[in-house]
Amino acid sequence: MRHDRDDAERGSTLPFVLVCWLVAALMVFGAIAASDAFLEQQEVQSVCDGAALAAANRADEAAIYAGGLGAALPLTSATAQVAVAEQLGAGGSALDAWSAAADGAEVTVRCTRFVDIAFGWLFLGGQQLERTAVASARAPTSG
Repeated sequence: MRHDRDDAERGSTLPFVLVCWLVAALMVFGAIAASDAFLEQQEVQSVCDGAALAAANRADEAAIYAGGLGAALPLTSATAQVAVAEQLGAGGSALDAWSAAADGAEVTVRCTRFVDIAFGWLFLGGQQLERTAVASARAPTSG
């Protein structure tokens, strides 16, 4: 009996084609998940930037009345936290955590949100992805 060489190799391309389709699908799902994570990061950064600007525009009035106005508005952590809370409350942004600190001339705001991304069940095991942004703002005065 003679075995034809084509008969011995018949069907051997099917596993290769299936693996190629699986790799292509994972690449597409990964690109979608990465895009979703990127857009979520941009949104958190935008919210954090707005909160930092709001805090930088809120000067410590007691310090202005006591010491006058210098090259920059005097900023305190207490007034920055109030301004950030008002900005985040008015904007309706859902952050899981935030903090605001001021060094007298500059405000730094840190914002964190945990989000569900597309295909997170595949890449993150069903866990949420942490998106954190930091924004700083300074409110100079014209002198």
